[in-house]
Amino acid sequence: MAQVLQALAYMHAKNICHRDMKPDNIIFNAKTGAVKVIDFGFACVSKEKLRVFCGTPSYMSPEIVAKRDYIGSAADLWACGVILYACLTGTVPFKAQTEKELFRKIQ
Repeated sequence: MAQVLQALAYMHAKNICHRDMKPDNIIFNAKTGAVKVIDFGFACVSKEKLRVFCGTPSYMSPEIVAKRDYIGSAADLWACGVILYACLTGTVPFKAQTEKELFRKIQ
């Protein structure tokens, strides 16, 4: 997880927000021990607050699911918290039958 956070710190220092951090977008090279963040399809360069509703539902921050302006780097860090929780427990912190219910729990 430290390498993922280092990658995010580097991106955020360049004002790059990933906006879809999740386990599927982290790859691990077993030979070298290197971790890479991939899939920059939702990524953007911005110093301003963002408004675009995007990402993977279980990893979205409360601001995104509430459709409020949000700081991209903070949303990335929220998603990393969800990833860490899932690594430690084997499940995401918020589960629901519907997306609407999931978003209610995240908020």
